[in-house]
Formats: sequence, C-alpha cells, structure tokens
Amino acid sequence: MTLRVVIADDEDLIRAGLRIILGSEPDLEVVGEAADGAAVLPVVRRERPDVVLMDVRMPALDGIRATERLLALDDPPKVLVVTTFENDDYVYDALRAGASGFLLKRTKPDDLVQAVRLVAAGDSLLFPAAIRALAGRRPQARVPGIDRLTGREGDVLRLMTKGLSNHEIAAELVVSQETVKTHVGNVLAKLGARDRTQAVIAAYESGFVSPTG
Repeated sequence: MTLRVVIADDEDLIRAGLRIILGSEPDLEVVGEAADGAAVLPVVRRERPDVVLMDVRMPALDGIRATERLLALDDPPKVLVVTTFENDDYVYDALRAGASGFLLKRTKPDDLVQAVRLVAAGDSLLFPAAIRALAGRRPQARVPGIDRLTGREGDVLRLMTKGLSNHEIAAELVVSQETVKTHVGNVLAKLGARDRTQAVIAAYESGFVSPTG
C-alpha cells in the first residue's frame, strides 16, 4: 500500500527537500504541495492524502488554523507538524488542535520517513519532555471529563504522560496489553481526546499531572 502525502511549507527549499526524501521511498508518494495554510485545503480535498506535513508558521493561514480546518473534513488526513524550534508555542497549539505529532526540520531523513508511516498507521508521536515544557508555560484550565476517570484510568494517563507504550504500561501495572488498550480508549473517550497526545495535554492543562513535577 502506498501512503499519499501532501507537504505544506512556505519555503521552496524545504518542500523540495521533503519531496526528495519521501519520494525515494517505495511506499510513499508526494501527491501535492502548498506554500501556505490556505492553499493546503483545496489540495487535500483534491488529493485525499493519508498524511499532511504541516509547517506551523506560514502566511495567509498558519499551520494551527489549517490543522483545525483539515481535521474538520470528512475522513481527514493525519497531520504531522514540521517545525524549526521544538519549544515553539505554535507547536503546542497545533497539537491541541489535533496534530498527531511534530518533527524538527533538522530531523534525520530516516526518522522523518518512519514518522510518516507511524502517524499514517494511527499512532501519535509523543515527545513527553517537550510537551511537558510547553504545557508548563500555560495556565491551568478546566478539562471536562478528567474527574470521571477511574483510579486505574488515572494510573494509565499518568504513565501516558511519560511516553510509555501500551506494552510498557502493561508491564508497569502488571496487566495485559488488552486491558491497557481498553483503559486508554476509555481515557480518550472521557477526555474527548483524538489521540494520546491530546490526552497528555489535557492531563497537564487540568493539573491532573504537574508539568513541573
């Protein structure tokens, strides 16, 4: 199966580099490009990509608003943010908007390719330290559903904030992976989170887990 990718970045050189890297993989195909956030919307509607590589700082419409609009589409693509600085508040806002993860523009080509495959498969790219640092600069906010988590669901969420996989959480709690998968699904549902990244952000924003702890 070939994964279809759209690249949105206002720098010609960056788009060209990403296109070369991805186009060299037999299972990846770059089916469209856009130079700003507004232009990416019609490209996505036309090409129906699996993944959009999204720069966050672009003219006309930034990557945050573009991500929100893309994820409001029927059968939306996965969005993978590509940024210059990992401590950029734009990255945090893009993750809150539903992006599946982020990569730095200096990321190694092999890691970029693997990230595209990972988010296309439905997984999120979780960077616990970076998200914790970004969350620490934000005021706490009420998160509906956080108080409805069971004790075990809370345990699972705390381990998710550390970046643990289902397998690692299962080992930590001495339960089966299927049990963990059920708990993770319940956590996402109760928090109204699209994926693990959004659940982790909710844990920090609500004060359920302290970014400084």
